[in-house]
Amino acid sequence: MVTVVANKKPPRGLRPRLRRALGRLMEELGVGDKGVTVVLSGDRRLRALKRAWWGEDEATDVLSFPHYEPGDPFIPPHLGDIWISLDTAKRQAEARGASLEEEVLVLAAHGLWHLLGHDHQKEEDWAGFHRVQERILDL
Repeated sequence: MVTVVANKKPPRGLRPRLRRALGRLMEELGVGDKGVTVVLSGDRRLRALKRAWWGEDEATDVLSFPHYEPGDPFIPPHLGDIWISLDTAKRQAEARGASLEEEVLVLAAHGLWHLLGHDHQKEEDWAGFHRVQERILDL
């Protein structure tokens, strides 16, 4: 189950498409019986979160907060929270000639991949991120 909370007003129709596409992606990845919360917010809030949790004083596009330790054999019913900055998503969408809705879907897939325990410390780690980000746009 995908819950979408908006601290900043999203474009009309974004919430249902996000719930539907992310839910389908979760099914494909074998975690369709789990829950995820997506929080749509702005740069100010994501900057504060990044500063508090990572010690970096800058805004970012997406942050993931797992509710378990990835790799733990017990996966709880709720995987965690994905925070997305609509401000940054809008700038990124404009830069690549995409819609804000598409950019938010890509960021949600990126955040989900993090919740499932993946990271991108090395260049080869990006392959899984690219796959889920492209796939969510087809759903």
